[in-house]
Amino acid sequence: MARRTVLLLSTVAAGLSLAGPAHGAADPTNVPAGVSAGGVDLSGLTLPQAEQKLATALAMRFERPVVLGVAGRLFKLAPADARFSFDALTTAKRALRATKPGEVPLKVSHSKVAVREWVAGVESKVDKPARNATLRITLRKMVVRRAKHGRTIPQRATADAISKLLDDQSAPRSLRQKLVKVSPAVSVADLRRQKGTVITIDKANFKLRLFKRLKFSKSYGVATGQPAYPTPSGLFSITNKQVNPVWSVPNSPWAGELQGTTVAGGSAANPLKARWMGIVNGVGIHGTGEEGSIGSRASHGCLRMRVADVIDLYPRVPVGTPVLIR
Repeated sequence: MARRTVLLLSTVAAGLSLAGPAHGAADPTNVPAGVSAGGVDLSGLTLPQAEQKLATALAMRFERPVVLGVAGRLFKLAPADARFSFDALTTAKRALRATKPGEVPLKVSHSKVAVREWVAGVESKVDKPARNATLRITLRKMVVRRAKHGRTIPQRATADAISKLLDDQSAPRSLRQKLVKVSPAVSVADLRRQKGTVITIDKANFKLRLFKRLKFSKSYGVATGQPAYPTPSGLFSITNKQVNPVWSVPNSPWAGELQGTTVAGGSAANPLKARWMGIVNGVGIHGTGEEGSIGSRASHGCLRMRVADVIDLYPRVPVGTPVLIR
């Protein structure tokens, strides 16, 4: 009896084995029903079949460029230029491992560096750099060229948006990007602050002109250097200032017996009266006791002014003020 029972149980077990897997059990060698990738149905396919079907069905899609519209122009980024790649095998494995019907994500990749470089190339074609305000100093006026705003595309945001399109193959393959305004680094207001005071020396007409905030403010008469000791020409600046300056007498026959000495500020023997504004190589603007020399070539290279005029000018001129001498 016991032997007959064992034989009966063995026969039932064999029958169950031949009937196949229990209802609902997953088949590890085929993609479950209702599973797709990139819109491609992979139901029941083996791994090699799923890989081949994906590669064939999606080949044309992955050749489509991303089209960027900007400034009324269209630019096309080919997938190859973005170093785009599609891994059909990994995508097929995802489908094979799916536990329920639906879409599995495609395994795609690209080079974000390549995308950024491509966007930079587009930017160079549509970019209009901002123009800084500039100042040209002439003897009689300040010539100002106003600043202009530029335009460009936001490179980082544009590159990020294109990367999202490449990562999501179901997204539209086109993108429009607006230009953004670029402000100049230097405006006219900046120039007014930076060049708030300018002096020009018109040697031919013995005239010193003072400009404030890029506009003419006041003029003064001056004496310039003798032909043997000419006042230098060029664009300089005020390097130092002194009230009742000490005179370091130049080693020059022009100075007579005082040459090479030092004369105290305020001394009757000191020709630098009241105020001093140094420019370059010992040349500066100063008051003079010889006011009759104003309007002539009379100095050792310096610019002489009437005492009342130099006192009036002095507080208006900070160190660093540009000085154009011609």
